[in-house]
Amino acid sequence: MNIVVITGSPHRKGTSCLLAEMFIKGAEEAGHDVYRFDAAFKKVHPCIGCGRCNGNAGIHCSFTDDMDELYQKILQADLIALVSPVYYWTLSPQILAAVSRFEYLVNRLNGKRLVLLTAQYNPNDTWTLEPLKLWYRNILKSVGFIGAGELHAVGVETREELEQTDYPEQAYILGRNL
Repeated sequence: MNIVVITGSPHRKGTSCLLAEMFIKGAEEAGHDVYRFDAAFKKVHPCIGCGRCNGNAGIHCSFTDDMDELYQKILQADLIALVSPVYYWTLSPQILAAVSRFEYLVNRLNGKRLVLLTAQYNPNDTWTLEPLKLWYRNILKSVGFIGAGELHAVGVETREELEQTDYPEQAYILGRNL
């Protein structure tokens, strides 16, 4: 299986990056091909809703940036994994900029599998994660993705704290069991 992992953390050694590393390790050990795109360290302009592409094949997005590198990988992917810290009840702005540009591919994403992995400092996983879980359900429905799993690491402020939990192992198992 071809897998694209899109990360959104601006911290190269942050909590969600550890989840991404472990997910990738499990997926690669299972024999999958993995491509990683670190959105926070790429030039990615968010969608401005100009309507130029309208999700149509052959009509290029108004912007030429590092998303051009990602588009071909997404088209070849069987599964996309979004990995991000939780900022104000949603994904980081860096990953959301990349996800907003899925509009260019929207008519070609139906049937691809989607995984969501997040990490947050707040230990309250009820009210803080509900908006994010709703977002995930809505993107599955609106784009036609097939949900392939979620992992939400809660109550972990630092990578060291995350390493003391079973969340990294859960990320590994999620990748391994694809």
